[in-house]
Amino acid sequence: MIRFRTGRDRALAGGVLAALTGAAIGLAGCSSSGGAGAADKVAIVGFSVLKPGYDAVEKAFQATPAGKGVSFSASYGASGSQSKAVASGQPADYVGLSLEPDMSNLVPRFVDPSWNAGPTKGIGTTSVVAIVVRPGNPLHITGWDDLIKPGVQIVTPDPATSGSAKWNILAAYAHKLQTGGTDADAKAYLAAFFKHVVSKPASGADATTAFLQGTGNVLISYENEAIAAKQAGKQLDYVVPSDTFKIENPVAVTTNASGAAKKFLAYVQSDAGQRVLATEGFRPLNPADVPPTVKGANDPSDPYPAIGKLETIADLGGWTKVNTEFFDPDNGIVSQIEKANG
Repeated sequence: MIRFRTGRDRALAGGVLAALTGAAIGLAGCSSSGGAGAADKVAIVGFSVLKPGYDAVEKAFQATPAGKGVSFSASYGASGSQSKAVASGQPADYVGLSLEPDMSNLVPRFVDPSWNAGPTKGIGTTSVVAIVVRPGNPLHITGWDDLIKPGVQIVTPDPATSGSAKWNILAAYAHKLQTGGTDADAKAYLAAFFKHVVSKPASGADATTAFLQGTGNVLISYENEAIAAKQAGKQLDYVVPSDTFKIENPVAVTTNASGAAKKFLAYVQSDAGQRVLATEGFRPLNPADVPPTVKGANDPSDPYPAIGKLETIADLGGWTKVNTEFFDPDNGIVSQIEKANG
């Protein structure tokens, strides 16, 4: 037992104990992850469909000099929900979301306003909207017009939570524009499309799960999600229509990101990172990074064939315009259609 003989001894001992306690707390803080300043840890918050690709790209990064000793934690879910989680304080060093508005909601408090100023304009992955069908395509689905025929039951995520849902809806709407129709024609088609929707799960991954469990007979999804499912041995086929929509998914580090997160972001957007993601079903930012074969693609030796008509968000006026015009909860085109359908 330590005995303090004087008040001065007790004061000195108390100061030493306080210093040791402060040092211990400081060391503990340095070893924490997810935006607490740890240089070798990266907390990822992403939309659900990213997971297979990011599982692969994390391992590839760890095999590089920049990624040596780096560890990852990850949270995946519906893009809108993930954006709200980060805004509510969920630890994050690196954020990968389905669409720009979900990232913009984090600016400037959690993500720097310059997040999209680089060569890739803040985009980390791209894909296209695809139509997923039962094995052998028993309904003989070839394109968008087949989806409003009798007997078709569509599964697509809920636009209130899912970025994938918004891409799907825009692809359906743009179909009529790309085939010579007017805005009125496109709205009429979208209304008919929604009459065939039988399930709206919270996220793209949840929609795939529901479809694989027997809900509906058509799933609207990302091309990469369909390829990843086939790579995992799931029983489905997919069709890329001759006219569809380009999906561009934003990525950024947070304002208090770890040093490793910044290196990981650079790797994801590099040719090396894009080649890894391309093996998992994502169309690379640079077409030169397409690998010789991609397991699970309709044609593994030609996994990402050119598409006749590919609409982009810029063609519709950009996300600021589109998000209000289509997805405003009171007056948006989609909201009005859903209310009319009951």
